[in-house]
Amino acid sequence: MVELVRAGRDPTDLAHVFESASQTIQNWGAEADRIEGRREVKPPPADPDLTMTERDELVRLRRENRQLKLERDILSCATAWFARETGILPSGSSGS
Repeated sequence: MVELVRAGRDPTDLAHVFESASQTIQNWGAEADRIEGRREVKPPPADPDLTMTERDELVRLRRENRQLKLERDILSCATAWFARETGILPSGSSGS
């Protein structure tokens, strides 16, 4: 969905199509921008007990964690949408 917004699609229109909140789609776009370096990310507060290497790793791991959460949220939304569209429930769903 992030790529659709970047290509010019309106988040509100996508929200209606994919039965998601427009703000959620906008948040995904903003988070993707931060992860990809398109928006500034605040570094973690300086911790005197961390070396520069540890601090760099912490920044990298936090960025990776944000990316994985973003992907999980998008896939969860897409899975639910496709399940509704096709009438197929994901495994583990009771359907009631």
